[in-house]
Amino acid sequence: MSAKVLDGKRIALQIRSEIAERVLAFRERKGVAPCLAAILVGDDPASQVYVRNKEIACSKAGMDSKLFRLPAATNTEDLLKLLETLNADTTIHGILVQLPLPSHIDQRRVLDAVSPEKDVDAFAPENVGLISQGRPRYLPCTPHGVLQLLHRCGIPLSGVEVVVVGRSDIVGKPLVSMCLQKEGPGGASNANATVTCCHSQTRNLGEVTRRADVLIAAMGRAGAITADMVKPGAVVIDVGINREGDRLVGDVDFDAVSQVASAITPVPGGIGPLTIAMLLENTLVAAEFATNARRS
Repeated sequence: MSAKVLDGKRIALQIRSEIAERVLAFRERKGVAPCLAAILVGDDPASQVYVRNKEIACSKAGMDSKLFRLPAATNTEDLLKLLETLNADTTIHGILVQLPLPSHIDQRRVLDAVSPEKDVDAFAPENVGLISQGRPRYLPCTPHGVLQLLHRCGIPLSGVEVVVVGRSDIVGKPLVSMCLQKEGPGGASNANATVTCCHSQTRNLGEVTRRADVLIAAMGRAGAITADMVKPGAVVIDVGINREGDRLVGDVDFDAVSQVASAITPVPGGIGPLTIAMLLENTLVAAEFATNARRS
């Protein structure tokens, strides 16, 4: 068996086209362009590429973007002052702090300082709590991208056994919570899963992952999911992005696992493009919230 490759890039382009139409209608109705502010601290090459890609995506969707480049020596207090200014700026609807931050910066204090209304990454404690209660203001971009991919590829989650490998605050934990809800972004069939979360202390990891109808790898370790860890016919979603020399690879041994799974995402070209698409979605929603709040 050779798995169907789930084309995240194609689906992301479809979503971005839909968002561009909504942005155009919003601008005509409100006379305002949704605006995303991105903060980049230091000169990490990968972060610079990610931020540039987000700027380009905003422009193509008809959104404004502002980039704040700060030197690597920037301290926590200076970054907090910038966030205070951006939080108060009514022309900015979404704020993104590009991670990782330099090690001397208190990352938790910084992320907590972003206004929940402008927290388009959905990292703020208030937004995390709303997600867990099934009434999200925004959905975190990468987990939302995973659910959009499954929904648009006709892969239901309701009643399905899902195993998530990885418990990060950015992907693993919110994804577990979202899969458990009664409604997903694609409706009831895009949620209501039975979910297991695995991590570095999970015993007999392969025994757990082989139970999965949908296996989601998000641990940040190249090739960690091998063919013997996958149930025949399972859907395998690879969220990992790891660099091996000049290549980008995922957390899944793609060549081997694609001979066992029924469907699989590639790296690159799988979940990555969807993450940016969902950031655009959140920025538009933030602009809608802001303009409605000012009107009331």
